[in-house]
Amino acid sequence: MDSQERVSAPHSRRPMTRVIIDTDPGIDDALALFLALRSPELHIEAITTVAGNAPVDRCTRNVFQVLELLHVDPRPAVAQGAARPLERALRPAVEVHGEDGLGTLSRYRNPDGGPRYPEPRGSLATVGAVDLILEIVGRSPGEITLITLGPLTNVAQAILRDRMTMAKVGRVVSMGGAVLVPGNTSPVAEFNVATDPEAARIVLTAGLPVTLVPLDVTERVRLSADALRTWVEPLADLPAQFLLDCTADLIVFSETWEGFKGIILHDPLTVGVVLDPDLVKTQPLHVQVETRGEITTGMTVADRRPLRAGGRATADVALDVDADRFLTLFMEGVCRRS
Repeated sequence: MDSQERVSAPHSRRPMTRVIIDTDPGIDDALALFLALRSPELHIEAITTVAGNAPVDRCTRNVFQVLELLHVDPRPAVAQGAARPLERALRPAVEVHGEDGLGTLSRYRNPDGGPRYPEPRGSLATVGAVDLILEIVGRSPGEITLITLGPLTNVAQAILRDRMTMAKVGRVVSMGGAVLVPGNTSPVAEFNVATDPEAARIVLTAGLPVTLVPLDVTERVRLSADALRTWVEPLADLPAQFLLDCTADLIVFSETWEGFKGIILHDPLTVGVVLDPDLVKTQPLHVQVETRGEITTGMTVADRRPLRAGGRATADVALDVDADRFLTLFMEGVCRRS
């Protein structure tokens, strides 16, 4: 894209957006929750969890960990969802996110020997994730943006259970896929889609308004370890320390495998796109998901041929991003005092 085509207007305050966040924390999911929970532009109706980066019970615990760290009051409803993909075994990303999904926080101790991050408190909603998504979307037609940061298992199950209600969602903004770039789980597949390709296929063929935020843009949003420290160390509080602690091993992993000493902000960018859609340039594309390939399972295949895209676009796909502007939005957001 020519530099003159980039959107360069400053971020402006928009009307409050009502959202459900479906997530599998995960370090970058936790950072995305920080941004969302500290953004007054968002009204978070619920947080639902799904197995992905870690087993679902661990993901749920990690949501409560973030809520407790940020002293969120009142808390959004939290509901636990699918414990495994629709048709496959779960393969959590332990090597990236640690056994607990948050960089092995149990190793950090206070001077008195107690845990720096005690077991968080929290109560689950009386219904599961799928029922809660359907309930909220059903009572507010067209008003709910569903932000998905993990595998699409819960969303697919909601569609299979009640397609008419899910048709009332305002928009699905989903971190997933790799269109013109390599994958991060296989040569062609991104982790969220590869974890449950059948679910991704259901969502992309359901006729919902979907904005796909793939590796094409998320891989370009990189926060260096030095920049992270520069922003958060002066805050000198536990949430700031959490940002340093949970990302420590991920930074080492990134330096080893990516040659970059820092973190890639996949999920935070997805929240950022809801806060400010002008951060990315999208293109309507007919996107399909490979579910049976011997070496291509989880691949998101976008038909970019003019007038030959299967009759209609299945998603608005983000293909360009104002990375610098988002990094500023992100750091200002997560460092905002509650």
